[in-house]
Amino acid sequence: MDSPIFFTMAWLRLGSSSLGIRDNESLHVGQRIGDELLQAIQNSKIYIPIFSKNYALSHWCLRELAYMVECASKSNGNKEILPIFLDVEPDDVKLKTNLYSKALLKHQKIFCSEVESWKKALVDVDKIKGWNLKTSESQVDLKRSIIQTVLTKLNIGFKKNVTEDLVGVDDRVEAIIKMLHVESDNVQFLGIHGMGGIGKTTLAKVIFNRLSSSFHECNFLSDVGESSRHHGLVHLQKQLLSKFLDSRSLLDQIYDVDDGINMIERVLCNKNVLIVLDDVDEKEQLKSLAGKYDWFGFRSRIIITTRDQSVLTKLGEATDEGLANISAYEVGEMEFDHALKLFSRHAFRRDSPLDQYISLSEKIVHTLGKLPLALEVIGSFLSGKSKALWKDTLNKLKEAPPKEV
Repeated sequence: MDSPIFFTMAWLRLGSSSLGIRDNESLHVGQRIGDELLQAIQNSKIYIPIFSKNYALSHWCLRELAYMVECASKSNGNKEILPIFLDVEPDDVKLKTNLYSKALLKHQKIFCSEVESWKKALVDVDKIKGWNLKTSESQVDLKRSIIQTVLTKLNIGFKKNVTEDLVGVDDRVEAIIKMLHVESDNVQFLGIHGMGGIGKTTLAKVIFNRLSSSFHECNFLSDVGESSRHHGLVHLQKQLLSKFLDSRSLLDQIYDVDDGINMIERVLCNKNVLIVLDDVDEKEQLKSLAGKYDWFGFRSRIIITTRDQSVLTKLGEATDEGLANISAYEVGEMEFDHALKLFSRHAFRRDSPLDQYISLSEKIVHTLGKLPLALEVIGSFLSGKSKALWKDTLNKLKEAPPKEV
């Protein structure tokens, strides 16, 4: 199983096995670093080497470090090294003192072909900002800082809330993910379109949660159309950029839409990002937030949800380069069995109607047009209510069935 974090010692557990932390604690003295451990390093997204006073005495640690640096350098920014300096100084690690330098001299006799790569790895890692720790100090604040940093970089804790009562979405999610070609280096745009209440936003949230850990940074921008009308496009541009900036100072340099476009391209052109623009209804919103492929780094994916398919076509027409080929996925009505199951979960807290309500439930589902949001709302409203109210609700729905929500 892939592990997002690789530790060079089990000093820190982060208090959560769900992070998939892998360390070399189980490697016995004298045991060679095998394919399994190297594979663990290769499959990890974040490396946390912990440099101690005795670190450089271990050729295994140095070999691991060199492989981490190699993997990170070839990842196009998708893998990161976050070093911890435990009772050592940066000068020790970059070989400006005797602490690590003497250890490498000892290794020179046996591992002469590898020592140069180890030296380079040590110097390269020391250029990265990490955490300094003294054993005489409390580790609580450091652990908290590391936890927050790692959670942010892995997009854990920033998942979108999705109802547990999902029905009939798996096949659609898989189809959309297949269309995204996540392994391709190209930047790709994909539009999810369909009538209101059909489940576009839910699909986008599920896909965002599934894929977010595969990208360097992510942002899900909700209610783009409404937010644009209430707060303006510049506000949306700043909201988009806020997840990708460590400081707000750059946001303060955005005074109009053109400034925002230039800043988006400047900040994101080398980043591997996953962005969802939810409920877009005008081409100007897309032009201002995701106008061209070259605004984004390799392997970036931009997902757009909209009720109006023509918005996706207009995006291609409105730009100078290549967006006319934007992929599109239409969300159709649910299958009847799935719709009845979803309605039943909200009306009866089970997967099928009570026997005395089967006929009424089927008629209501047919009348609602199998729109997920309408099924959830009406099902919740009727839960625990009298059969008389059910019949009255059905009659009212027949008079004015929802076209969309």
